[in-house]
Amino acid sequence: MMTPKIINTKPIIIVGLKANLSFTTNGPGTAKLAKQFMPNRNHIVNRVGSEKFSIQIYDQFDYSKMSPNTLFEKWIGVEVSNAKALPSDMEVLTIPTGQYAVFNYKGKPDGFFKAWQYIHTTWLPKSGYNLDDRPHFEKLPEDYHPSNPEVEEQIWVPII
Repeated sequence: MMTPKIINTKPIIIVGLKANLSFTTNGPGTAKLAKQFMPNRNHIVNRVGSEKFSIQIYDQFDYSKMSPNTLFEKWIGVEVSNAKALPSDMEVLTIPTGQYAVFNYKGKPDGFFKAWQYIHTTWLPKSGYNLDDRPHFEKLPEDYHPSNPEVEEQIWVPII
């Protein structure tokens, strides 16, 4: 049973890289973004915390209408206090203020999708909340690596 914390955020400023992916291309596409991003992350000034962000921006998220080919904007980045002095290949994303249900996930990387499905098909319909049209994201610890047999991450789901 996954029970979230409900958190109200201030705007979160992210510096990173983005690509348009689908659920089918998410694995290799995210790996490619991370491979481009990770060597340059230490050139980002004004970082806040040590976590990395894996962000998905959907066009009107509706779980019941999702397919393997549903496209979304994927970001890999870090939080900054301001977006001055960006590395030349990086972009800025501001995640608007709002309420999030934050789930702690710990387990095998391939179990993540089951947890994600549970959140959207079981927890959310029973929660009294609705999904908000803001970015969904995961916060990953500095030492996160998808090949670890046990990963820990936070799943942030925008709610109203």
